[in-house]
Amino acid sequence: MTHVLQNVVFPLDRDPDLLPLYVDPETWSVIDEEPVRVSNRAQLGNILDRRRARVLAGRRVSFGTYFNAFPASYWQHWTPVRDVRLTVRTSGPATILVYRSNGSGARQRLETREVDGVTSSDFDVVLDQYSDGGWIWFDIVADEKNAVFEGAEWTTEQEPVREGKASIGITTYNKPDYCIWTLKNLAEAPEALEFVDRIFIIDQGDKRVDAQELFPEVAAQLGDTLQIISQPNLGGSGGFARAMAETLERPESGFVQLLDDDVRIEPESIRRSIVFGRYASVPTIVGAHMFDLLDRPKLHAWAEVVDDVPFMWRALYQEKLPHDFSASNLRQSKMLHMRLDSDYNGWWMCLIPVEALREVGLSLPAFIKWDDAEYCLRARDAGIPTVSMPGVALWHVSWVGKDDTIDWQAYFHARNRIVAGLLHSRVPGGGTLLRHSRRVDLKHLMMMQYYPVALRHRALRDVLSGPAHMRGNLATAMPAARALQKQFPETVIIKDTGVPMRSRRGRQVFKQQKRHDFDSPTGLRLRWFTASTLIAHWLHKPKPENLAHPEVEFGKDDAHWWRLPVFDSALVSAADGSGKNIYTRDRAKYRRLLVDTVRLHRRLRREWPRLSEEYRKALPGLVSREAWQTTFEESK
Repeated sequence: MTHVLQNVVFPLDRDPDLLPLYVDPETWSVIDEEPVRVSNRAQLGNILDRRRARVLAGRRVSFGTYFNAFPASYWQHWTPVRDVRLTVRTSGPATILVYRSNGSGARQRLETREVDGVTSSDFDVVLDQYSDGGWIWFDIVADEKNAVFEGAEWTTEQEPVREGKASIGITTYNKPDYCIWTLKNLAEAPEALEFVDRIFIIDQGDKRVDAQELFPEVAAQLGDTLQIISQPNLGGSGGFARAMAETLERPESGFVQLLDDDVRIEPESIRRSIVFGRYASVPTIVGAHMFDLLDRPKLHAWAEVVDDVPFMWRALYQEKLPHDFSASNLRQSKMLHMRLDSDYNGWWMCLIPVEALREVGLSLPAFIKWDDAEYCLRARDAGIPTVSMPGVALWHVSWVGKDDTIDWQAYFHARNRIVAGLLHSRVPGGGTLLRHSRRVDLKHLMMMQYYPVALRHRALRDVLSGPAHMRGNLATAMPAARALQKQFPETVIIKDTGVPMRSRRGRQVFKQQKRHDFDSPTGLRLRWFTASTLIAHWLHKPKPENLAHPEVEFGKDDAHWWRLPVFDSALVSAADGSGKNIYTRDRAKYRRLLVDTVRLHRRLRREWPRLSEEYRKALPGLVSREAWQTTFEESK
């Protein structure tokens, strides 16, 4: 029996920014070691439908793109599939060229075939030379007349390792319009729905999805596949845990596909992730990459890892992100041809096999932040890997216009990282985790950001109180954190009123040569700067004139921890550009919070071994299906 591993598709939207991710109708050359675009005939008018496109006479179109090349190295490494067939259907005179790459991005031609008329061309490839990386793709060149690409797919005769459809779990909080869009696209994608058992919308807000004008139409299309579940706001972890629990009740579901609400999907990616999960040699978590919803050719997240010593997450080759496919296509981007192995994947889109749910439990009751990373680390320890799969992706609002480390989410950033470290750190005392945590406090204090420090201290006290607090404050921690804002005037965003708000000394502007080139102090200079600043803020009161009116102004990108501390007050642009915050030095708050920082981190370091043992013993009870079921019942 023939099984389709991957379909060649074109964008759902007629959006020219999306075209480089699907098809490359351009010729590139290299002049003075720089890539140069020789021909630019990318026209949406040549995309005939979701599967077909016109190739103009004398032109060449490459399918060596993010969504349409075949990620051979991942299939070779993570599955037993070795024989794959590429089938390309065309009409008209054309030449089909099949290529492969290796882990270094070097291109090699596998086969060339001239075709005419209505033709179906098969190319058999063996997956035996892609251990380090590499893709397979094809180009089509039209001859003296226009040709039409009629569709293509990658197939195998090999049977999958496991069966089962996926239940999709979408957790939402007051973003019903996004959910309707996702449901509509799923309803119009039968090739994806073929692999879907249930779609669970876990609605935790008061702007309900089923109250939207378009909901009846979409619900009628999806029928019994769609199920709306309402519950109080238990955060992402509570919503996804509900989807996990519901999936375990479905005999036909072999996986749960977690999706964020504020996303735009590529239905083929849903299909690909489930198919890959079915073929994986062992039960495997299949994660998706993330593109920027507001700048759609830019890839913002791929394979992510947790470094043991600082116990902190990051993307592999983080300095290369975001990657702009409109400027550098897949064939030009040699690093993207490597096989990148991950520790975890964000839950913007992540497929989890039911074997993992049964073996390691459901989500940690963390509300938000670190629940995805902690789950994948827990699964890793049980022998269940996570694969961050190229060609499987969606669009999500990136963090370019956000800074959630200084709002109410600072509590969850601090608490959940430390809890995850207590559970999974393989380094005594968590390595440098606590030193880094203390350093984060000091930076916020020097920048006159007292609210996130107060939240971080609340987080540390809760961690010290023991694991029971996590389920105990699941529904109350977020409202409590937001209520604390009232005590910190720097959290107020001052909106533009038509009259520009000015500082006494004007805006401070700094020249930055390169993206990651900063003038931050290092070495002995860093130690001296930190010590002298902490002492100065402890000893000296701010000048009255600087309290009455902001002393200076900073753009968000210039407001770094080594620049703000030399002033008594500063007017700083909000991350999303919606207004400005006024940071003002408060010696009393600073002194109290600095003392608490030292005391809490010292106590946490001293009690780390005991706490680690306590949290690890409590983990099965925190993540069990029965415990979550009790939480769901109590929250009705």
